[in-house]
Amino acid sequence: MSISPNRRDAWELLTEYTKSESLLKHAMAVEAAVRGYAKKFGEDEEGWGVVALLHDFDYERWPNLDDHPFRGSEILRDQGYPEWVIRAILSHADYSGVPRDGLLEKTLFACDEMAGFITAASLIRPSKSILDLEARSVLRRMKDKAFARGVKREDLVAGAALLGLPLDEHVGNVIGFMREQADALGLRGTL
Repeated sequence: MSISPNRRDAWELLTEYTKSESLLKHAMAVEAAVRGYAKKFGEDEEGWGVVALLHDFDYERWPNLDDHPFRGSEILRDQGYPEWVIRAILSHADYSGVPRDGLLEKTLFACDEMAGFITAASLIRPSKSILDLEARSVLRRMKDKAFARGVKREDLVAGAALLGLPLDEHVGNVIGFMREQADALGLRGTL
């Protein structure tokens, strides 16, 4: 039995396993970015959005490398999610052994860390807003090793390369996609 992925069911599953507001906002930020690319590429916005929303749904309960995203994949399989959803989620973790072959898998990887980095760059602005954040500011922050030090800069660069985009264009795209959800992401700030 395979279900047709939809946002309502995905949101229920996400919020069942994830209580942290920052992790929920991260899931929504990645969703905004991946949906934006799905639209740009003429792909299934709903399906791609579900994958992005659920990519870390098991992380709060099982944050170690032996469990995440493997436990979540088992849960998704038990709930009847299609294998393409599970495969894409597995592929976002370098250590899973699942290569990023398809456009969805490449897009999820490209947007995951970038959405987090852009969120951090927005929140340190005087306005605390993504609405006045520019790509060049994000690129400058990438050079500052002390800023968001948990984010591997090589992953940000590799993500853009996977999509065949210049880094500045990818950064600008993700900013634009996330701006559309500024209120939900808590990134409107004082603007």
